[in-house]
Amino acid sequence: MDDDVFRALADPSRRALLDSLNRDNGQTLRQLCAGLDMARQSVSKHLALLEAAGLVTTEKRGREKHHFLNAEPINAIADRWISRYHRGRVQALADLKTALEAVPVSETEFTYTTYIKTSPEKLWQALTDPAFTSRYWGATFDTDWQAGSPMVWHEAGATIADDEQRVLEADPYRRLSYTWHTFTPEFAAAHGLDPEKVAASAKEQRSKVTFNLEQRGEMVRLTVIHNGFQPGSQVLQDVSGGWPELIASLKTLLETGEPLPSNA
Repeated sequence: MDDDVFRALADPSRRALLDSLNRDNGQTLRQLCAGLDMARQSVSKHLALLEAAGLVTTEKRGREKHHFLNAEPINAIADRWISRYHRGRVQALADLKTALEAVPVSETEFTYTTYIKTSPEKLWQALTDPAFTSRYWGATFDTDWQAGSPMVWHEAGATIADDEQRVLEADPYRRLSYTWHTFTPEFAAAHGLDPEKVAASAKEQRSKVTFNLEQRGEMVRLTVIHNGFQPGSQVLQDVSGGWPELIASLKTLLETGEPLPSNA
């Protein structure tokens, strides 16, 4: 996988496509062609290579396919190679990693894809079973995981209940979607957060998170989509910083039996 990523990043046209998605994530092929001086056929070929390397993910919405930049392979390679070699030799890669981590790549949603050496059944269990979620997330959910069912969140000693916390879609081993929790004073107190900041978050429209699971040989491709935000959302800023670490801890738990340290 590392070689595929390096080959994909070696071409300036493909880097230009990544830059375009970094500025405006979720573009269609037509939008990408309009913003770059490249023929449609060339853009399609470059996107196919970027998707094969895991740097771009796609989602069909109606008749059009939307493309999303995925920073996970860049983060993984940067962490591996920067720690092994002199930083000067990989400065461009490090700068790209930093830029991608600095701000969300979309004003209205967060998208992240990773590959986990596990089965769809075990990954589904890790997303739904309190015995798993409590280990890498520190949260558990009271629900029967049926579409339309309510969800009660338990996190850091706080119980977060709201009728609008619902399971939206549950297709075992393939797709899970639910609304995000309510920002309550109890949630703020449990995490030691500024009550005024949490109250401001509570005024934003409710978002939702979706997990897509796709088996790829001995791996499962997990794509996390957290959307439903308005431009300028503080909640989006917050979850965009939290999801990569949470997903990394989930991946580590399934592949090694232990999650990342809580202070990692």
